[in-house]
Order: sequence, then structure tokens, then C-alpha cells
Amino acid sequence: MLEIKSGEAVQPEENQLNHSCSEPLSQVMFNKKKWNIWTFIKKNAFVILTMTAMAVGIGLGFALRQVNMSPREIMYVTFPGELLMRILKMMVLPLVISSLITGGFFSLAKVSTYGRIGLRAFSYYMVTTVIATFTGIALAVSIKPGKSSRQTSEPSGGKSQTVQSVDSFLDLIRNMLPSNLVEACFKKYKTVYKSSGNHLDYFTSNGINILGLLIFSAAFGLVLSSMESKGKPLRDFFTCLNEAIMQLVNIVIWYSPVGFLFLLAGQIVKMADTTNVAHAVTMYTVTVITGLIIHSFITLPLIYFIVTQKNPLRFFAGILQALTTAFGTSSSSATLPVTLHCMEQNHNMDKIVTRFMLPMGATVNMDGSSLYEAVAALFIAQIHDIPFNFGQMIVLSLIVTAASSGSAGIPQAGMVTMVIVLSSAGLPTENIPLLLMVDWILDRLRTATNVLGDCVGVGVVQHLSKHELQGSSSARNNLEGKEMCSL
Repeated sequence: MLEIKSGEAVQPEENQLNHSCSEPLSQVMFNKKKWNIWTFIKKNAFVILTMTAMAVGIGLGFALRQVNMSPREIMYVTFPGELLMRILKMMVLPLVISSLITGGFFSLAKVSTYGRIGLRAFSYYMVTTVIATFTGIALAVSIKPGKSSRQTSEPSGGKSQTVQSVDSFLDLIRNMLPSNLVEACFKKYKTVYKSSGNHLDYFTSNGINILGLLIFSAAFGLVLSSMESKGKPLRDFFTCLNEAIMQLVNIVIWYSPVGFLFLLAGQIVKMADTTNVAHAVTMYTVTVITGLIIHSFITLPLIYFIVTQKNPLRFFAGILQALTTAFGTSSSSATLPVTLHCMEQNHNMDKIVTRFMLPMGATVNMDGSSLYEAVAALFIAQIHDIPFNFGQMIVLSLIVTAASSGSAGIPQAGMVTMVIVLSSAGLPTENIPLLLMVDWILDRLRTATNVLGDCVGVGVVQHLSKHELQGSSSARNNLEGKEMCSL
């Protein structure tokens, strides 16, 4: 009887235990879902705030269009956005100099360390970035996405004659070698024709001479990287300066949704025809996406096939996980672990190449970003009817290449480098909110293009470096054999 009673007593306890465990399990699942949602919101807080600000700014702009606002009242509306633009422009000079010296050109020390492999990697990065930049320029010139928008703004030059391409090219050379570095921080050379048309004068116009500062920073970074221990104090200084500027940008970036809200509202109020502007932004988006498709599915596969004589489609199939991760995170650095896994496990790439090229490519190789910035700069110029001749396009390509490569570590790099490019090219920055309306999708697409360029670069450099890698692998095998013998 006692055994039966004890058996009868045990069964209800088990049922009660199972019943009590079922409730916490559902509660745990609920908490897990809640935690995942909260994690997603925290991770994408800036994107959510920016999209919300854009929506509110568009609504506020159309609401204020019903009110007959004076230019002074419109200026009051856009004042918070004006403060944002002033702060970002204030960051341009220290940001460009410190990031180029500590970031892009310190990586040249790695290039010298890896010898021919490093030289091939650096050459590949520069070639593909220049190709992407000129692809964007060619598409913007042929499609002319900004011509569908008719604004009342006129070129700042007034009635001055258009400068010839030769003189623009000579201005490029003059600006690359400034006679005064301090003056280059706020002025640049510009050729102006006199009324007679035969006499030339060289004036300095307001604006940062970004080309001269880029050349000086590049040379300075190269010298510092070659000085080893002697240059360490100065390298530490610029590294600290770069980190401090990054922290400032991180703080300022959280104010940008507020600034863009009022900038976008003011732009909508000032629009003469919102339909034309919406069409222009749509054409701009189509132009950027077309350029990214051309670079991703024609240029890069063609480079891979010509160099390796292998099927690029099979190569692309092995990196689909990295590309989807890049599209989801919109960050080359966050995608780096997945990219390493795909290249080393799926394609059996040598770790010497992957561990050198992929981390450096995540900060230097910005094919998608350079194409996007080239199209955006010409789009802004077309909106304001600012002519761009061949020499100015060469200048724009150099600015875009340097800005996209040297400022890749900047948080929200697309927006900050766009301010750098527009300010350096002498273009107005108040239309940046129009670009940010579609930047959430373009940012993901250009990040996927950046990662694809990194992966193709690994395949190309590994194929060209077979002999060097065979020598290094035999040395590694001998070393491992000696270690096994000693054990």
C-alpha cells in the first residue's frame, strides 16, 4: 500500500513539474523575442531615427507649403540644419588630414612588409576605385539625373566666361602643389578670364584646397611610415588626433536626424515643383544602381576572368553569404568575419592573402562608395546648373578617390564624405537631405559592391602571387615539421 501510495504520489508531482516548466518555457521564448526586437532597435537606432526624421521632414515641408512663407521665415525653419552643415564642414579639415595619415597611407607600411603581394593588392585597389569613379562620372554625364529638376539657382560665376579645359587642368596642378599650406586650408587657385578674353588672372577662391592637403598628407604619411621608431611619436600624435575626431563625429552624428528634418522641410518649401525634384531623385537612384550593377556584374567579373581564366559565376556563388551579410549590415567591417570564412573555407584561399587584403580592403577599397559619391556630386551640380568641364571632372575623380579611400573608417561615412566631396568641389551642401532620402537602400547596395571588390581582389592577387605563396607554404611546412620533431 505504501508503495502504491508512493507511486500515486510521485505521478502528480511529475505532472505538476511538467506543467510548471511549460509556463517558464513560453515566458523564455517571449523574453527572447522581446530581447531580439530590442537588440535590433539598438543596433539600427540611427537608421530608424534618420528614416523617421525624413518622414517627419517631408510631412512638415508639405504642410508649410500651404503657408505663404517669406525667405526669412524659411531661413528660420532651416537654421537647425544649417548648424549641422557648419559643424560637419568644421570637421572636414582635421578629419581628412588625420584619417589619411593614420589610415589609408599607414597601410602602405603593410604593403612594403608583404612585398610584391602588397604592391599587387594596393595596385588592384587603386585601379578598381578609379574605374568605379569614372563609371559613375560617365553615367551621370550621359543620363543627367539632375537636369529633370528645374531650380531657380544660378551658377555662382555670373557672367564670367567658361574656363577652358587646359586652364582647368593647370589649376589642378597648381592646387596639388600649394605654395602655402595654411592658405590651402581655406583658399584654392582658380583661373578667371578678363573681359577682353585674352588676359588671364589667377585668383584664390574661398574653400578648402583639398587636393593640396591630400598630396601633402600622402607624402607625409609615406615618410612617417618609413621612419620606423623615429617617427613613432608623430604617428602616435596623429593616431590620437584621428581617434579624437572620430569621437567628435560620433557625437555630432546623433544630431544629424534633427538637422536633416529641418533641412529637408526647408528644401520642400523652397521647391518650385516637387514633381520634378521627385523625378530627379528617382533618376539619381536609378543612375547609382545602374553604375553599381555595371561595376559588380561586368567590370569586376571581367577583371577576374581576364586575370585568372576562371568562371566568375562559380566564384560569386561561394561568397553569397558575405554579400547578403554586407547588404543586411551595410558595413564592410562588420561583414569581415563572414568574408574571411567564405574566402578561406569555400574557395580555399591562402590565409596570407586573406588576412592581409580583407582587413585592409574593408578600410581602403571603396568601389561602391566612390561611384556613389561621383554620381551624387554631379547630380548636385546639375540641379544648380553648374557646368563641369573635363579638367573639373579629373579634379572630382581625384577628390572622390581620396575621400572614399582615406575616410572609410568614419562612422556614417557616406554622409560625412559627401560633405567633404561637395565642399572640396565647390558645390552647395544644402541638397544633401535629398540624397539621404534614398541613402538607406543605396548604402546597402554599395557596401555589397565594396565587399565583392574585396573578394575579387583576393582571388586576383592570389592567382598572380602563386610563386611567392608556394615559397611561403613550403617554409611553413618545414617549420611545422621541425616543431613536430622537437615534440
